[in-house]
Amino acid sequence: MRVICTSIPRRTQAESGPTPSAVTHVAAIREMFLAGWLSLGVRQFGKERGIDGSPGDFPSYENGIMVRVRMDKWLWAARFFKTRSLAARACELGRIESNGQKAKPAREVRIGDLLDVKNDSGDFQVEVLVLSEMRGPAAVAQTLYRETDASRELRLKIAEERKAMPHFETLSDSRPSKRNRRKIDRLRGRV
Repeated sequence: MRVICTSIPRRTQAESGPTPSAVTHVAAIREMFLAGWLSLGVRQFGKERGIDGSPGDFPSYENGIMVRVRMDKWLWAARFFKTRSLAARACELGRIESNGQKAKPAREVRIGDLLDVKNDSGDFQVEVLVLSEMRGPAAVAQTLYRETDASRELRLKIAEERKAMPHFETLSDSRPSKRNRRKIDRLRGRV
């Protein structure tokens, strides 16, 4: 028994070659490969987003160059934060400013933006040089931005002040040991 589908017109020998839908599919895959989307993984495509990258997590490219990326992804890729969720949390707490304005995690970072980043390592004022959403080695991450001279000097000054501060031992909650009690007695001149 032979079943013929009537909704799809049959092609003749003269029309041999790939179907128009296959051509557009191959072109779309080629564009995604050139844009670097295929390296992001299949999970990204599960979200219902447009191929042009808006709205959603897809990066935006012009002439094969990334022109914008999410703030939390860039901060993570530049190694200011250990995880992307920590970067997003810092944005929500107002510890990240972009061009003088508080930045949300989904805010787009562009080349040339001035960012004020406050984290455990100190306060950084950086200019964005390169966009990336892939985390790499520290040497590569440092090429993504340029720290301003004023920021670098301020961080070094604070570090020197911290080193110059006297270091005190914390008091123990328990009684002094026999050895510590002898040291205290010697200090007080009782021995």
